[in-house]
Amino acid sequence: MTDLTTEINGVDIHLPATVAAPLVTKALRDGTYEADEANAAERCVREGFRVLELGAGIGYVTSICARRTAPDNVLTVEANPALIPVIEANLARNGAEDVTVLHGAVVPRAGEGETGAFRVQDHFPASRLAAEGGRSVEVPLIGFHELLRAHRPHVVLMDIEGAEAHLFDRPWKCPLRFCVLELHPRHYPPRAIKRIVDAMSAMSMTYDPAVSRGKIIGFRRVWKEA
Repeated sequence: MTDLTTEINGVDIHLPATVAAPLVTKALRDGTYEADEANAAERCVREGFRVLELGAGIGYVTSICARRTAPDNVLTVEANPALIPVIEANLARNGAEDVTVLHGAVVPRAGEGETGAFRVQDHFPASRLAAEGGRSVEVPLIGFHELLRAHRPHVVLMDIEGAEAHLFDRPWKCPLRFCVLELHPRHYPPRAIKRIVDAMSAMSMTYDPAVSRGKIIGFRRVWKEA
């Protein structure tokens, strides 16, 4: 496997051989990498919006968010330590150095200095907490609700390999307009998906067909009629 430098959807991407995975490389070459997530970012992120992205990957969707709004309005979180320099380099390639990049795994609540075992897989998008196989690394745990209070996002994007099921335990305290997440039904039962949908509905969010496709599900705020 060699380094790959390419452009996808107007975003310059460099993927070092040290973290390259065959499926990711193929998708980058044929232009299908995170296509649905990129479409969601293009549709949901608007000028002036603050964005919270959970699961930055290699910084592709992060870069799209940064060009839709100011880079310093974007906060992205990634648990895989090997991807942090890749994300930062790709953001720099696209003039988005002012994006805030946090290293850690997002959980509902986390104590100061708390860490967790993150399993890094050869196919890096499959890496996650509470997994089997791969290589175990201790990573900081970051409290989701604390992130919401601190950043107050209008848009939340998440692809965190099943951990999303635990982030809907109570209402989110932020001026949320859009939420887009990738569901991972292999990691939790249908009732967990129902809990996500019910929680969004309770926060005046409704299903958004414009960004939903397959396991990608989007929600948008329902504004009260005058």
